[in-house]
Amino acid sequence: MDLSTENEEEVAVPPRRDRLAWFKGRPIWQRAALVVAAFLALPYLLIFLYWPFFVRPVSTLMLRDAVLLRGADRQWVSFDNIAPVLVKSVLVSEDGQFCFHGGVDWGEMRMLLEDTLRGQATRGGSTIPMQTSKNLFLWNGRSFVRKTLELPLAVTSSVVWSKRRMMEIYLNIAEWGPGIFGIEAAARHYFKVPASKLSSRQAALLAVSLPNPFDRVASKPGRGLRQLASLIERRARNADDYIKCLYD
Repeated sequence: MDLSTENEEEVAVPPRRDRLAWFKGRPIWQRAALVVAAFLALPYLLIFLYWPFFVRPVSTLMLRDAVLLRGADRQWVSFDNIAPVLVKSVLVSEDGQFCFHGGVDWGEMRMLLEDTLRGQATRGGSTIPMQTSKNLFLWNGRSFVRKTLELPLAVTSSVVWSKRRMMEIYLNIAEWGPGIFGIEAAARHYFKVPASKLSSRQAALLAVSLPNPFDRVASKPGRGLRQLASLIERRARNADDYIKCLYD
Protein backbone atom coordinates (compact mmCIF):
# COMPACT_ATOMS: atom_id res chain seq x y z
CA MET A 1 0.00 0.00 0.00
CA ASP A 2 1.24 3.45 -0.85
CA LEU A 3 1.18 5.18 2.56
CA SER A 4 2.18 8.57 1.11
CA THR A 5 -0.93 8.60 -1.06
CA GLU A 6 -3.15 7.57 1.86
CA ASN A 7 -1.76 10.35 4.11
CA GLU A 8 -2.27 12.90 1.40
CA GLU A 9 -5.92 11.89 1.12
CA GLU A 10 -6.40 12.13 4.90
CA VAL A 11 -5.02 15.67 5.20
CA ALA A 12 -6.59 17.02 2.03
CA VAL A 13 -8.07 20.47 2.66
CA PRO A 14 -11.43 21.21 1.06
CA PRO A 15 -11.43 24.12 -1.35
CA ARG A 16 -11.79 27.52 0.36
CA ARG A 17 -15.26 28.91 0.14
CA ASP A 18 -15.57 32.48 -1.11
CA ARG A 19 -16.97 34.38 1.87
CA LEU A 20 -18.37 37.07 -0.42
CA ALA A 21 -20.06 34.60 -2.75
CA TRP A 22 -23.50 35.45 -1.33
CA PHE A 23 -22.84 39.12 -2.13
CA LYS A 24 -21.29 38.62 -5.56
CA GLY A 25 -24.09 36.32 -6.62
CA ARG A 26 -26.76 38.97 -6.10
CA PRO A 27 -28.04 41.29 -8.84
CA ILE A 28 -26.25 44.63 -9.16
CA TRP A 29 -29.21 46.58 -7.80
CA GLN A 30 -29.29 44.43 -4.66
CA ARG A 31 -25.57 44.88 -4.11
CA ALA A 32 -25.94 48.62 -4.52
CA ALA A 33 -28.85 48.63 -2.05
CA LEU A 34 -26.79 46.70 0.52
CA VAL A 35 -23.88 49.12 0.20
CA VAL A 36 -26.19 52.11 0.66
CA ALA A 37 -27.86 50.46 3.66
CA ALA A 38 -24.48 49.79 5.29
CA PHE A 39 -23.44 53.39 4.63
CA LEU A 40 -26.63 54.74 6.22
CA ALA A 41 -26.31 52.41 9.21
CA LEU A 42 -22.70 53.36 9.99
CA PRO A 43 -23.50 56.65 11.80
CA TYR A 44 -25.89 54.83 14.14
CA LEU A 45 -23.16 52.35 15.04
CA LEU A 46 -20.77 55.24 15.66
CA ILE A 47 -23.28 56.92 17.96
CA PHE A 48 -23.00 53.92 20.31
CA LEU A 49 -19.21 53.78 19.92
CA TYR A 50 -18.96 57.48 20.84
CA TRP A 51 -20.95 57.05 24.06
CA PRO A 52 -17.98 56.45 26.45
CA PHE A 53 -16.52 59.69 27.81
CA PHE A 54 -12.94 58.70 26.91
CA VAL A 55 -13.70 58.39 23.16
CA ARG A 56 -12.83 61.46 21.10
CA PRO A 57 -14.97 61.52 17.94
CA VAL A 58 -13.67 62.74 14.59
CA SER A 59 -16.01 64.71 12.34
CA THR A 60 -16.44 64.51 8.59
CA LEU A 61 -15.00 68.03 8.35
CA MET A 62 -11.84 66.89 10.12
CA LEU A 63 -11.59 63.93 7.77
CA ARG A 64 -12.06 66.27 4.82
CA ASP A 65 -9.14 68.43 5.93
CA ALA A 66 -7.00 65.34 6.49
CA VAL A 67 -7.74 64.00 3.01
CA LEU A 68 -7.00 67.39 1.45
CA LEU A 69 -3.78 67.65 3.50
CA ARG A 70 -4.94 70.87 5.13
CA GLY A 71 -3.50 71.88 8.45
CA ALA A 72 -5.88 71.62 11.39
CA ASP A 73 -5.78 72.63 15.04
CA ARG A 74 -7.80 70.43 17.35
CA GLN A 75 -7.35 70.19 21.10
CA TRP A 76 -9.89 68.05 22.93
CA VAL A 77 -10.93 69.30 26.36
CA SER A 78 -13.26 67.68 28.89
CA PHE A 79 -16.56 69.35 29.68
CA ASP A 80 -15.37 70.19 33.20
CA ASN A 81 -12.56 72.29 31.71
CA ILE A 82 -14.87 74.53 29.67
CA ALA A 83 -15.96 77.81 31.25
CA PRO A 84 -19.69 77.63 32.16
CA VAL A 85 -20.15 81.12 30.72
CA LEU A 86 -19.15 79.75 27.30
CA VAL A 87 -21.70 76.95 27.64
CA LYS A 88 -24.43 79.43 28.58
CA SER A 89 -23.47 81.76 25.73
CA VAL A 90 -23.63 78.95 23.17
CA LEU A 91 -26.95 77.71 24.51
CA VAL A 92 -28.73 81.08 24.42
CA SER A 93 -27.25 81.75 20.98
CA GLU A 94 -27.75 78.36 19.33
CA ASP A 95 -30.37 76.33 21.20
CA GLY A 96 -32.18 77.88 24.15
CA GLN A 97 -34.39 74.79 24.59
CA PHE A 98 -31.49 72.32 24.65
CA CYS A 99 -32.32 70.97 28.10
CA PHE A 100 -36.00 70.53 27.28
CA HIS A 101 -36.20 68.75 23.92
CA GLY A 102 -35.24 65.26 22.75
CA GLY A 103 -32.90 66.25 19.96
CA VAL A 104 -35.33 68.17 17.76
CA ASP A 105 -37.36 71.26 18.65
CA TRP A 106 -40.53 70.21 16.83
CA GLY A 107 -42.27 73.51 17.45
CA GLU A 108 -39.41 75.37 15.81
CA MET A 109 -39.33 72.88 12.96
CA ARG A 110 -43.06 73.36 12.35
CA MET A 111 -42.63 77.14 12.14
CA LEU A 112 -39.66 76.67 9.82
CA LEU A 113 -41.74 74.45 7.54
CA GLU A 114 -44.57 76.97 7.49
CA ASP A 115 -42.15 79.80 6.67
CA THR A 116 -40.57 77.70 3.93
CA LEU A 117 -43.93 76.92 2.33
CA ARG A 118 -44.70 80.65 2.31
CA GLY A 119 -41.28 81.38 0.83
CA GLN A 120 -40.26 83.33 3.93
CA ALA A 121 -37.74 80.99 5.58
CA THR A 122 -35.39 83.13 7.67
CA ARG A 123 -34.64 80.79 10.57
CA GLY A 124 -32.33 77.81 10.75
CA GLY A 125 -34.29 75.59 13.12
CA SER A 126 -31.28 73.42 13.97
CA THR A 127 -30.79 72.30 17.55
CA ILE A 128 -27.40 71.47 19.04
CA PRO A 129 -28.02 67.69 18.59
CA MET A 130 -28.88 68.35 14.94
CA GLN A 131 -25.74 70.42 14.44
CA THR A 132 -23.66 67.78 16.20
CA SER A 133 -25.07 65.07 13.93
CA LYS A 134 -24.41 67.20 10.86
CA ASN A 135 -20.83 67.97 11.89
CA LEU A 136 -20.03 64.38 12.86
CA PHE A 137 -21.65 62.40 10.09
CA LEU A 138 -22.93 64.60 7.26
CA TRP A 139 -21.89 67.68 5.31
CA ASN A 140 -22.35 71.45 5.23
CA GLY A 141 -24.84 73.18 3.03
CA ARG A 142 -28.61 73.28 3.13
CA SER A 143 -30.50 70.48 1.42
CA PHE A 144 -33.64 68.47 2.02
CA VAL A 145 -31.67 65.21 1.85
CA ARG A 146 -29.21 66.28 4.53
CA LYS A 147 -32.00 67.53 6.82
CA THR A 148 -33.88 64.24 6.36
CA LEU A 149 -30.79 62.28 7.44
CA GLU A 150 -30.03 64.72 10.24
CA LEU A 151 -33.31 64.46 12.17
CA PRO A 152 -33.23 60.73 13.09
CA LEU A 153 -29.53 60.97 13.90
CA ALA A 154 -30.22 63.85 16.29
CA VAL A 155 -33.01 61.93 18.02
CA THR A 156 -30.96 58.72 18.29
CA SER A 157 -27.87 60.46 19.66
CA SER A 158 -30.05 62.29 22.21
CA VAL A 159 -31.38 58.95 23.43
CA VAL A 160 -27.93 57.32 23.66
CA TRP A 161 -25.86 60.26 24.97
CA SER A 162 -26.47 62.34 28.05
CA LYS A 163 -26.99 66.08 27.61
CA ARG A 164 -23.55 66.63 29.09
CA ARG A 165 -21.90 64.22 26.64
CA MET A 166 -23.76 65.82 23.74
CA MET A 167 -22.53 69.29 24.66
CA GLU A 168 -18.99 68.04 25.23
CA ILE A 169 -18.86 66.49 21.77
CA TYR A 170 -20.46 69.51 20.11
CA LEU A 171 -18.04 72.01 21.63
CA ASN A 172 -15.06 69.83 20.75
CA ILE A 173 -15.91 69.27 17.08
CA ALA A 174 -17.43 72.63 16.14
CA GLU A 175 -15.36 74.52 13.58
CA TRP A 176 -14.53 78.04 14.78
CA GLY A 177 -12.55 79.02 11.70
CA PRO A 178 -10.54 77.42 8.90
CA GLY A 179 -9.02 74.31 10.45
CA ILE A 180 -9.83 75.41 14.03
CA PHE A 181 -11.81 72.61 15.65
CA GLY A 182 -13.11 72.69 19.20
CA ILE A 183 -13.45 75.32 21.89
CA GLU A 184 -9.96 74.79 23.34
CA ALA A 185 -8.28 75.46 20.00
CA ALA A 186 -10.60 78.42 19.37
CA ALA A 187 -10.02 80.01 22.78
CA ARG A 188 -6.26 79.76 22.44
CA HIS A 189 -6.24 80.89 18.81
CA TYR A 190 -8.43 83.96 19.22
CA PHE A 191 -7.84 85.03 22.82
CA LYS A 192 -4.66 83.21 23.95
CA VAL A 193 -6.40 81.61 26.94
CA PRO A 194 -7.63 78.07 27.66
CA ALA A 195 -11.34 77.34 27.38
CA SER A 196 -11.61 77.26 31.17
CA LYS A 197 -10.50 80.90 31.45
CA LEU A 198 -12.77 82.58 28.90
CA SER A 199 -14.42 85.79 30.02
CA SER A 200 -18.11 86.51 29.46
CA ARG A 201 -17.25 88.85 26.56
CA GLN A 202 -14.91 86.36 24.91
CA ALA A 203 -17.49 83.60 25.33
CA ALA A 204 -20.20 85.73 23.73
CA LEU A 205 -17.99 86.60 20.77
CA LEU A 206 -17.12 82.95 20.19
CA ALA A 207 -20.79 81.96 20.46
CA VAL A 208 -22.03 84.48 17.90
CA SER A 209 -19.24 83.59 15.48
CA LEU A 210 -20.32 79.92 15.35
CA PRO A 211 -23.00 80.24 12.63
CA ASN A 212 -20.47 81.65 10.17
CA PRO A 213 -16.94 81.18 11.54
CA PHE A 214 -15.24 81.88 8.21
CA ASP A 215 -16.62 85.41 7.97
CA ARG A 216 -17.08 86.18 11.67
CA VAL A 217 -13.74 86.46 13.47
CA ALA A 218 -14.25 86.44 17.24
CA SER A 219 -11.07 88.37 17.99
CA LYS A 220 -11.78 91.03 15.34
CA PRO A 221 -15.51 91.69 15.52
CA GLY A 222 -17.21 94.30 13.40
CA ARG A 223 -19.86 96.62 14.77
CA GLY A 224 -22.72 94.23 14.06
CA LEU A 225 -20.93 91.30 15.69
CA ARG A 226 -20.11 93.38 18.77
CA GLN A 227 -23.75 94.35 19.17
CA LEU A 228 -24.90 90.76 18.79
CA ALA A 229 -22.28 89.63 21.31
CA SER A 230 -23.51 92.21 23.80
CA LEU A 231 -27.04 90.82 23.48
CA ILE A 232 -25.83 87.25 24.03
CA GLU A 233 -23.68 88.35 26.96
CA ARG A 234 -26.72 89.90 28.68
CA ARG A 235 -28.86 86.84 28.05
CA ALA A 236 -26.15 84.50 29.33
CA ARG A 237 -26.13 86.25 32.71
CA ASN A 238 -29.70 85.08 33.28
CA ALA A 239 -29.37 81.64 31.71
CA ASP A 240 -28.73 79.50 34.79
CA ASP A 241 -32.08 77.75 34.40
CA TYR A 242 -31.20 76.79 30.81
CA ILE A 243 -28.10 74.80 31.79
CA LYS A 244 -29.34 72.85 34.82
CA CYS A 245 -29.37 69.60 32.83
CA LEU A 246 -25.63 69.99 32.29
CA TYR A 247 -24.51 70.70 35.84
CA ASP A 248 -27.02 68.94 38.12
